[in-house]
Amino acid sequence: MIQTVKGTRDILPADMPLWLRVEAVAREAFRRYGCSEIRTPIFEKTELFARGVGEATDIVHKEMYTFIDKDSDQTSLTLRPENTASVVRAYIQHKMYNDKAQGEVTKLYYIGQMFRRERPQAGRYRQFYQIGVEVLGHDDPAIEAEVIEMLDWMLKELKITDTTLLINSVGDATSRPAYLEKLRAAAAQQLDKFCDDCKHRYETNALRMFDCKNPNCQALIADLPTITDSLDDASAQHFADFKAHLDARGIAYTVNPRMVRGLDYYTRTAFEIIGGSLGAQNTIVGGGRYDGLSETIGGPPAKGFGFAFGLDRMVLSIPPDEAERLRTASAADVFIVYLGEAAREKSFLIARELRSAGLSVALEFEERKMKKAMAQANKFHARYALIIGDNEIATGMYGLKNMTTGEQESLDLESIKSKLLGG
Repeated sequence: MIQTVKGTRDILPADMPLWLRVEAVAREAFRRYGCSEIRTPIFEKTELFARGVGEATDIVHKEMYTFIDKDSDQTSLTLRPENTASVVRAYIQHKMYNDKAQGEVTKLYYIGQMFRRERPQAGRYRQFYQIGVEVLGHDDPAIEAEVIEMLDWMLKELKITDTTLLINSVGDATSRPAYLEKLRAAAAQQLDKFCDDCKHRYETNALRMFDCKNPNCQALIADLPTITDSLDDASAQHFADFKAHLDARGIAYTVNPRMVRGLDYYTRTAFEIIGGSLGAQNTIVGGGRYDGLSETIGGPPAKGFGFAFGLDRMVLSIPPDEAERLRTASAADVFIVYLGEAAREKSFLIARELRSAGLSVALEFEERKMKKAMAQANKFHARYALIIGDNEIATGMYGLKNMTTGEQESLDLESIKSKLLGG
């Protein structure tokens, strides 16, 4: 039997209410905060990610799905492993920075599939679904606080409250070089004790040694100097202003001076929101500022700040009682139970009329005895069961049973429509 490829999954109907709820709440948050949707190609030129994300990152170094386009001059193409670089590429290509209708900043969001060739684990797949926001055009720290305020609303709306906001500043092009020298000098003293990945990062981008999850390396990392203590005045002020904006909004946070993001384009503010129910892989949302990314991929200077989250992790973070409520929410307004051939034919006509009125109607094509038919109505999580038999057809009065209370009444079709529609 052919099955799914390792690292991929089917999202079955029983779980779809949770996924749709996350997407709906995200779209509502983005509407409230003035973000517009953008959709970019599922694959891009490999150069975009190599230059934008960073040659030394794990994504580019060992996790991308890359292939050669034989119809386009042997161009190397890559299934997108993330979407920030693609959104910034679109922002540059279509000169969105000149769109005065967008105001001083352009707020964009996306929902789509990403691909990374990595070891599958809880909440992490080789094909995964990601939602993100990119705010381009200004470096005001108030933008960063507003974006996190939006995330705070979204998480609360999803009943996800067991979270911690971690923040840090990773400096900028001015302050980072001197710090990297200090970091490399400290790491060099025990370099032989670090894992092979950390040794590679030491050579290519030592700051990313902090991103290692190896327990042995974590103990060594704890003794390394942090960039928070080496910020220049501009970056320090930016970070202070960012924290002040969070304080003014009543948003709690923890400064984690050893937190870095896994992509090279981040500057200054970086953040993660971690959950208390996800185990070791506990990051729900991650993001930060990337003011130099546009220039890196050939565009004009453009300030940027954004975040992304995987839908798998977000769905796993929904509390069990809320997840159960979403799964068992009414899938149908009414389930039609028919008794006899004439009632079966009448059911099709009534179902059509009720659906035309905007109601969700379920019925089966095989007749069942009353008890089994009612059991099916429960499986469909129907609010009501509509009972049709020969007597109901003759009188035009149909049995309508409330599946929650068990109350049953006899009504004509117009009254049934009015009741089901809330009239």
